[in-house]
Amino acid sequence: MSAESKEFLVASLARRDWLMNGLLGPIVAPYNRHLRAQRYADNSIRTYLKSLAHFAYWGRTEGFGLSDIDEALIARFIRCHLPSCDCPAPCSCNLINVRPALKHLVVVLRLNSYACKKPLIATPMSLELNQFRQYLRDTCGFAETTIYYRVKHLSEFLEHRFGSGPVNIGCITPSDIESCVIDYAKRWRPASLGVIRGSLKSYLRFRALRGDQTRHLMAALPVLADWSQAKLPKALSEPQLARFVQAFDLNKPIGQRDYAIARCLIDLGLRGQEIAQLVLESVDWQDGILTVASSKVRRVLRLPLSWQTGEAIARYLRYGRPTTTSRALFVHHEAPVGAALHVAGIRSSMRYAFERCGLDDQFCGTHVLRHTVAIRLQRSGASLKEIADVLGHRSLESTTRYARVDLAGLRAAASPWPGSRS
Repeated sequence: MSAESKEFLVASLARRDWLMNGLLGPIVAPYNRHLRAQRYADNSIRTYLKSLAHFAYWGRTEGFGLSDIDEALIARFIRCHLPSCDCPAPCSCNLINVRPALKHLVVVLRLNSYACKKPLIATPMSLELNQFRQYLRDTCGFAETTIYYRVKHLSEFLEHRFGSGPVNIGCITPSDIESCVIDYAKRWRPASLGVIRGSLKSYLRFRALRGDQTRHLMAALPVLADWSQAKLPKALSEPQLARFVQAFDLNKPIGQRDYAIARCLIDLGLRGQEIAQLVLESVDWQDGILTVASSKVRRVLRLPLSWQTGEAIARYLRYGRPTTTSRALFVHHEAPVGAALHVAGIRSSMRYAFERCGLDDQFCGTHVLRHTVAIRLQRSGASLKEIADVLGHRSLESTTRYARVDLAGLRAAASPWPGSRS
């Protein structure tokens, strides 16, 4: 970025003094260079600078320095300050812009050695959460995403119950458990409540292994109705699948990328997270194998690479993928150009494809394509065990829901009702 361009972006801010005369003044230039290197447009950079100016103004009232800025401080700004912000207008409070702007700020501070690593002070809460995290990882074998949310939910529960004091499992009552779930029920959908229940149940099992009596607390966990199992899984029909495949412009690099992602979904039944974690080394071109090294159940899956999927990936790598040092298989084509594409980007690309082919009123996201793979396998005669192996299910119970789609097979297996006509 030229000095003139940088100066124009900063000078155009209504709260330029908040930014340049505050604690973030020294970081503005490297922050601009960081965003420009990732090919962010001027409008995006200006928007992020507005968020930084607001954060700098709040920082002046709080009295912290550059070395104090970390994820915890940013979380406090977002959770505590923004909802009740009374800073002088105009100031940027849009969370969609504030969150990524401050995320880039932490990166730039660390790259330029402004952020100092402060010694961590072990608290009773942090020790308990670290032990629980280790249990989830080493004993249960959960994926990192699952561990993150279970620890997060437990942290909220324990903080509400004990504050900053020591954690005493003997002081937790069945009423505490019920109140926690009921409180979430006011804000969350039934399907999400199952996640909260699972987090609490994992913690009670963890404490039981350490010798604590938790049976009465487990019994207090409400039994949640799982109505999702009462419905047949949504899936695309063959004509709909054909329309979906035609929704990608293979003459454009981003269309080649999204088509290759779609082939991984509809041919291999991968999860969005698994696709996001694919790297260049995941593809074994000689043997025609795709290795998924980090799946939901923390198992390494080796799946045969169909010719459609292999051809789509090869086309993207040869003609569509931008020049980048990233080893991720699928990367951003817009700012930040060359960075690994995350799950949110994969879901968005599939959602736009459904819009282009006129199916957005029925389908969205990636998981419906995974269901489509399972149902197509089932209708082609594959056994539940074979479907489970392809989808990476650890338990056949996760796969049995697809058996209900085979109505003809179910009718053949059903015994006639006594007294009915044969």
